[in-house]
Amino acid sequence: MNPSIRLRLSLMMFLQFCVWGSWYVTLSTYLSAIHFSDVSIGGIYSTVNWGAILAPVIAGMLADRFFPAQIVMGVLHLLGAGILWWISTITNATTFFWTLLLYSICFMPTLGLANAVSFHQMTEPARQFPGVRVLGSIGWIVVGLIIGYAAPAVLGHSIENTNLPLRFGALLSLLMGLYCLTLPHTPPGNAGKRPSVFQALGLETLAYMKDRSFAIFTIGSLLICIPLSFYYSFANNFLNETGMQNAAGKMTLGQMSEVLFLFLIPFFFARLGVKKMLLVGMFAWVARYALFALGNNGTLVSLLYAGIILHGICFDFFFVTGQIYVDQVVQRTQRASAQGFIHVVTYGVGQLIGSWAAGVVVDHYAYAQDAATRHHWQAIWTVPAVMAVIVAILFMLFFKDPPRLVVPMAHSP
Repeated sequence: MNPSIRLRLSLMMFLQFCVWGSWYVTLSTYLSAIHFSDVSIGGIYSTVNWGAILAPVIAGMLADRFFPAQIVMGVLHLLGAGILWWISTITNATTFFWTLLLYSICFMPTLGLANAVSFHQMTEPARQFPGVRVLGSIGWIVVGLIIGYAAPAVLGHSIENTNLPLRFGALLSLLMGLYCLTLPHTPPGNAGKRPSVFQALGLETLAYMKDRSFAIFTIGSLLICIPLSFYYSFANNFLNETGMQNAAGKMTLGQMSEVLFLFLIPFFFARLGVKKMLLVGMFAWVARYALFALGNNGTLVSLLYAGIILHGICFDFFFVTGQIYVDQVVQRTQRASAQGFIHVVTYGVGQLIGSWAAGVVVDHYAYAQDAATRHHWQAIWTVPAVMAVIVAILFMLFFKDPPRLVVPMAHSP
C-alpha cells in the first residue's frame, strides 16, 4: 500500500472515532444534568443501536450499488454535523430521542464505509488494516483527553455536564465530512444489482445457525451485549457521581488498554483458542462490574481504575476474537455478509435491549434528585455482573471449541 494512501486512511480513522468519542462518552452525564430521567437516557442511548441495525441497509443500498463509498460517507457526516449541533440545543427528552436517532442513522453507516474505503485501497488487508484501524482508538483517546483535561484547563470548569461535547462533535463531523470528499475513490462494489434488504442485513448467514457452535456463539453474543450496554450508557455518569475529576479523560485508559491488547491478541489466540478467548472476554466484563460495585473515589479508587483499564480485555478478547471466529468459519464469499450480521446482532439488537434495560435498572435504584450521589451504584453494577456471569457459564457449557484457527498478526507492515 502506498505510504501516502496509508497516511490518508489513518487520518480518516482518527477523525472518524474523534467524532464518535467527542459526545458519546459524556452524554449520560449531560442528560442527567438537564434532568432527563434514567429511562429516557437509556432510551436515548438505544438510538445508536437502532442506527447499527439500519446501517447495513443504508450502506448496502447506497455505497454498494449507486455512489462511491467516500462520497456517501462525506455526505452523511456533513448532514450529521448539522443534526448534532441542533441536538445540542434540545432540552426535551422525546425530541432529543428522535433527533439523535436521525443522527445515528447518518453516523453508524460511516463505520462500515470507513472500513470499505480502507479495504479497497489495501493490497494485504489482514496485515495492513490493524495498523490503520488502531488510529481510530487513538482518536478516541485524544478527544477524550481534550474533553476531560484540555477543555477544563482552558475554560476553568468541567464540560462533561454541558452541551459543549455535542457542539465539538458537530465541528469534528463537519471537518470529517469535508475530508471524506478528498479520500481515494471507492466505487460501488455491486453497481447495477438489485438492492436486497435480506442480503444487506446479512440474513443469509442464518443458514449457519444449523451449526450448533455458530448458533450458540450468535445467541451468546446477543445476550452478553445486554449487560455490556450498562457500561457504555452510564459509566461516565457513575464516575462523575462518585466525584472523579476529569472522568472522560481517565476513561481513555480503557482505549489505551484496547490498543495494547489488540497487538497482543495473536499471542493469546495461539495459546488459548476461540472458546477460552471469548470466555476471558466475558468474565472480564463480570470483573469490571464487580470492581465498579466495590470501588469508590476514596481509598478504593484503584478498583475504579482497574475496571476502566479492563476495557482492553473486555473489548478485544470478545469482539475482535468473535470477528476472527466468524471470518474463519464461514465461506469466503459470505464473510462480509456474516460480519454484518454479527454487527447487527451485537451492536444492534443486543445493545439495543441492553440500553433500555440499563435505563430501567438505573432508574429503579435512583435516589432523590437533590442527593449528592443520586444512585445506588453498587446495586446497579451488580445487575449486569450477574447477567454476564449467567451468559458466560451457559456459553462455557454449550459452545464447542472449533479446530484451532489462525489469526493474522495484528501489526502494520
